[in-house]
Amino acid sequence: MKHWANILWLSAAVLLCGCGGGYDAAGKSGFPDPKGPDPTPHGQDIVTNWQFSTTSAVPGKSPLTISGSIDQSGNTATGIVHVQGSACFDRLAIVGLTGDLTSGNISLSSAAVAGQVITFTGSFGGGTLTGTYAVEGGCADGDHGTLNGSEIPYIANILNGTFTTSGGTTFNVAGDVAQNANADPEGSFGISGKVAFNTSCFTTGTITPGAFPSGSFIMGTTVALEIETTNGTFVFLGTLDRDKGEISGDYTVSGGTCDQTGTALLVVSSPWDY
Repeated sequence: MKHWANILWLSAAVLLCGCGGGYDAAGKSGFPDPKGPDPTPHGQDIVTNWQFSTTSAVPGKSPLTISGSIDQSGNTATGIVHVQGSACFDRLAIVGLTGDLTSGNISLSSAAVAGQVITFTGSFGGGTLTGTYAVEGGCADGDHGTLNGSEIPYIANILNGTFTTSGGTTFNVAGDVAQNANADPEGSFGISGKVAFNTSCFTTGTITPGAFPSGSFIMGTTVALEIETTNGTFVFLGTLDRDKGEISGDYTVSGGTCDQTGTALLVVSSPWDY
């Protein structure tokens, strides 16, 4: 087992040499920035994958989870997000955002979604955004409160982890992954890669890139992986812990002779994080 893991680790490191660093817990810099250096620094870059949470000031209103991408051109910001946790918003509905950036302050408003317009106002820096939100019109009219957001690190390079079946047996996975640098029209970022398993049921697999809500992608802290093997298809859905670089969730395998369900804990890291 140790020999197998060492071979996989060395192979992944060889494949990835020169690709840049991954998760950096000590430096707290997160995963590498796929955008590269900005030729025209403006001191307020907000372009990335974001996860927001809300706390309503209206009694009885549930907190919302808002996730997706924010892009930037000069002092103009645009975004594509999805809202979860609300009976008034369909989580599959795209919420398009437009607004302005001024000296670390941001104001974004959405197009009407089922008659509802969301407005975000706040300040950002150091990978976080704090402020307020308000909804006008439609089912959620009058909802308002505080808003907190976090940049979600770019995930890439080595993937390692353990799958645990519902029966309690375990097997490992190792490989390499890449995240698309640009968001897709759903506000998610596609994930691709190759993996190997140390079980007789599955030997190797290909991570199929996709866009929310199918295929392999990251949106906010939600990570979905669809892995095609010669003996069935893995479908994994998990949540990224941005501070640990860990993704925990559930998986199913179907279409082969080893169909199963279970849980998994995956770690994305750089080959130089020893």
